[in-house]
Amino acid sequence: MPIKTRFTEMFGVKHPIVQGGMQWVGRAELVSAVANAGALGFLTGLTQPTPDDLYKEIMRCKQMTDQPFGVNLTILPTINPVPYDEYRDAIIRAGIKIVETAGNNPAPHLPAFKEAGVKVIHKCTAVRHAVKAQTIGVDCISIDGFECAGHPGEDDVPGLILIPAAADKIKIPMLASGGFADGRGLIAALALGADGINMGTRFMCTKEAPIHQAMKEQIVANDERQTDLIFRTLHNTARVAKNAISQEVVRIEREGATRGGAKFEEVRDLVAGKRGRAALEDGAINDGIWSAGQVQGLIHDIPTVKDLVDRIIAEAEAIIRTRLERTLAA
Repeated sequence: MPIKTRFTEMFGVKHPIVQGGMQWVGRAELVSAVANAGALGFLTGLTQPTPDDLYKEIMRCKQMTDQPFGVNLTILPTINPVPYDEYRDAIIRAGIKIVETAGNNPAPHLPAFKEAGVKVIHKCTAVRHAVKAQTIGVDCISIDGFECAGHPGEDDVPGLILIPAAADKIKIPMLASGGFADGRGLIAALALGADGINMGTRFMCTKEAPIHQAMKEQIVANDERQTDLIFRTLHNTARVAKNAISQEVVRIEREGATRGGAKFEEVRDLVAGKRGRAALEDGAINDGIWSAGQVQGLIHDIPTVKDLVDRIIAEAEAIIRTRLERTLAA
């Protein structure tokens, strides 16, 4: 039987599983496969170089699935200004009804989204931010623990604490993000008070993910220790796969701490987005920064998206039948 939650009911999807936005990875090939498997996928808005390109990618994805999918819009300070209003308008013009926001406060964009009937999931890394997002009127929270790939915030609170702490204060549907890869994680998230799980790194390691096979094989080979936290001294922490570049960034930051802190200019060329994109697309594992979470330690194969989603649900149902119900009966 399907696992139904407030999340599946609100967003009209079969399974309480989400593939969140991932820079350079959240493209139509992956997102449509997630949607067709009964989960909720998100195109990554800023992976597309212009709002018009995003509109075209949405249309391309619609040709590949008739199931619900959304668009991620991450709002962060950038070296070159991003026309966020134009990206938002392209999302609305394309008829998208689900948006995942992250980064800065999404309040300036909510009126336009609400008027267009768009439901907004806001990703947060702290309970206080989740409460604020709920107050301003988002429809769903995605609470992101310290284990996650990408930006885990600066509080270093892991999911085992963060998820139930948020559940105590959040009344709208809530997803658990960071460290999820299988049915055990899904059941744990539901037990901790979430209504579903958000996975990034696990979906990177599927056949449909538009990254080089060598990157997928590296994720399988890595264990939970193969990540680095960069930008710690810049108060913009990011968790990335451990490689030669990430280790060099960590070294520069560590040495910079002895003289009052490293400057972003010292690592700018190492962490350039174009290098990270080239690494993902060319399989040059040590040539750029690329995001991956500690959940690598739970990833042991490269299945199709459908096989992965079906397996997670089957594992979760088996846990309910063989562990939880049996424990209660005893």
